[in-house]
Amino acid sequence: MTTSNTAPLAFIGTYTHSTSEGIYVHRFDRDTGALEPVSVASGADNPSFLALHPSGRFIYATSEVEEFEGESQGALYAYSVDAESGELSFINRQGSVGPGPCHLVVDGSGRYLLAANYHGGSICVLPIREDGGLEAACEFIQHEGSSVNPRRQGEAHAHSINLDPENRFAYVPDLGVDRVFIYRFDQDSGKLTPADPAFVEVNPGFGPRHFAFHPNGRWAYLNNELGSAVTAFEHDAETGALTEFQTIGTLPAGFSGTNTTAHILVHPDGRFLYVSNRGHDSIAIFAVDGETGRLTAVGHQSTGGRTPRNFEIDPSGTLLVAENQNSDSVVTFRIDLESGLLDPTGQVTRVPMPVCVKFLNKG
Repeated sequence: MTTSNTAPLAFIGTYTHSTSEGIYVHRFDRDTGALEPVSVASGADNPSFLALHPSGRFIYATSEVEEFEGESQGALYAYSVDAESGELSFINRQGSVGPGPCHLVVDGSGRYLLAANYHGGSICVLPIREDGGLEAACEFIQHEGSSVNPRRQGEAHAHSINLDPENRFAYVPDLGVDRVFIYRFDQDSGKLTPADPAFVEVNPGFGPRHFAFHPNGRWAYLNNELGSAVTAFEHDAETGALTEFQTIGTLPAGFSGTNTTAHILVHPDGRFLYVSNRGHDSIAIFAVDGETGRLTAVGHQSTGGRTPRNFEIDPSGTLLVAENQNSDSVVTFRIDLESGLLDPTGQVTRVPMPVCVKFLNKG
């Protein structure tokens, strides 16, 4: 298989615990869903989660480690992207101030990188230079608290950081304290200040993890890792406030095994929502009511592997690519745009311990 160099690039972040070398770059065949290996960017330990710059010229990775430069912190890596060759070139790296960075996002202006430190229970903001490189953190906020699960919630664990469509508010699900923290984001200084209200609580022991906005900006959805459930919110664009209106489980009736959820994503057309189940090893599929935002369970699709993590919908909106961390596979599904259901294409790509995939569309 040889794909055109105008085909979308797919960047796959991994854990380097075993044989992984770092960030794997592929060309994505829109017709078949196949991934063709292009290059690997090595040098970072556990470059698990990725974020693209709005320009498409740069990509950033969390180095999910506990110590960096002799301090209790992880690291954040910056690379330039050659869209023609698919090669990544290392620019620089900076400390994340807290340990175990697990998620990051570039703000809409392309001037700041925001990251969540899971093990540190903290968040940070780093300015982005014109060449795509990172400056030292200009903001750091430490969360405090705990919740009802002594094994997983003995302290704060910031699990993701997400910006609203207008780039005015940052939302931080914290698994350790069962809250989604809400911050006003200053696009000039990169500073974060608590909104009013400063957080919304979820059910005790639910362990909030990832967060996704509906394309209309009116609704937002949270997957709860420990509760295997999605919480749906009304979103107030002026105040940043979230008001819960539904909670729905991600597992089929009768499932009695151990499960945690990983990622959540709304389809670009706003009609469907997807959540990955680790344990049931599936993608849960929901229909979104276009008037109310309420979810209705549609079904489940096996990911054909173990421990599905992040997943992404390709730029055409017709294919979904999922990573099975513990079976070293990346699997492509075709999306039925009428029902939202997923159909395996038969395309399976071997990547060691894949965690995250991001697309850069050059077509």
